Amino acid sequence: MATYNPLLEGAIEMHCHSSPSLFPRKQNDWELLEDAKQAKMHSIVIKSHESQTYDRATLLNLKQEDVKVIGGLVLNHFSGGLNPFTVDAAIQSGAQVIWMPTFSSKQHQNYFEERKTNLFKNSNMLSQQGYGIEILDENDKLKIHVHEILELIASSNAILSTGHLSVKEVCILVREAKLHGIDKILIQHADLGIARIPFEVQKDLVYQGAIIEKCYLACSSDFNNLTVAEMAENIKILGVDSCVMVTDYGQAHHIPIVEAFSNFIDEILVNGITHSEVRTMIHTNPLHLLS
Repeated sequence: MATYNPLLEGAIEMHCHSSPSLFPRKQNDWELLEDAKQAKMHSIVIKSHESQTYDRATLLNLKQEDVKVIGGLVLNHFSGGLNPFTVDAAIQSGAQVIWMPTFSSKQHQNYFEERKTNLFKNSNMLSQQGYGIEILDENDKLKIHVHEILELIASSNAILSTGHLSVKEVCILVREAKLHGIDKILIQHADLGIARIPFEVQKDLVYQGAIIEKCYLACSSDFNNLTVAEMAENIKILGVDSCVMVTDYGQAHHIPIVEAFSNFIDEILVNGITHSEVRTMIHTNPLHLLS
């Protein structure tokens, strides 16, 4: 039986991946849940690049009550793209997080066009090269369907997550989301190479009220974008009230998600973040986003 950092008791993991999935995953939903139960976690947010997870969350919560499972919808080609009808159905069916395009975004497709990776391995899938989704029109304005999606998110008090968009797209999206009255904006893995947000821009997004994901995967062998020590220093500057710690784990070649979350906590504590500050980023801030 694994031993986890005690700070995981009551914690919320806002970003992880489990199967069923088109991509190789370390655990299925039930295996992930068993680990989360053992750690006495409060909740987990299951994300899938290729399908909705709100329906899986509903069924999992019917069968157990120890750990709350939260689902949502990523606006990739697999699940309808920038389609307000799909978003409306998702929200009415229990989605609490709407992610902008990830795998299908033009930013993601461009990043991986010439890179070899252990991620997103599925040789049977249709290629999306040349079909990357952009949220801006030729005048750098949000497309009309994106405005409609933002209105749906605002009216439902759901979380808007920025996905794998370009820096320009993220900045314009956040500005327009605030105008739509969206309060819960999550900047997805801001340090991760796929869609890295420069630190000065992160500070500006925090000033606008967004929450920044500090993602363990960015420190992994897959990306090596920064060290945990560097991330800790960034957190001190941004302020713990504006950050959430997530793993983005679940890939088959990595350790299990809850173990990774525990390791992340251990390492961030060694690098000058206090127990209270960690609690803010894995308990208080996620709970506010999900309230």
